[in-house]
Amino acid sequence: MKLKRSHILDQRGLDFLWPAFLLATVLLLLSSCVQYEPVPAYVPAASTFDRAWSAALGAAQDEGVRITAEDRTNGVIRGSRGEQEVTINVRTQADGNVRVEFTARGPKGPDTGLAGRISRAYDRRMGR
Repeated sequence: MKLKRSHILDQRGLDFLWPAFLLATVLLLLSSCVQYEPVPAYVPAASTFDRAWSAALGAAQDEGVRITAEDRTNGVIRGSRGEQEVTINVRTQADGNVRVEFTARGPKGPDTGLAGRISRAYDRRMGR
């Protein structure tokens, strides 16, 4: 009889342990759930043309050129500094590169000094 009684106690002990075991298992499974990090959003960089256009416009203004016309569609910026007329052409070439040309013309002809200063200011703005 003693054997039966200990068997009953053992069974009752297991009945009390079963919910605790089930709770521990559920908590263990829930704590091991994977939480993924958010995916960083892709922010496209400015196009090469946009970057060149902004740098050319800023370079002209850096050298004191007053912008009189901007035609982004045709890639032409016009301005003046004193009696000198400045024209900047920004063109996308077939290979995807952007070509920028600076010309400065005054009453006495081309002014390569002003065009060169604008070109150097452009290079600085482009990080060259």
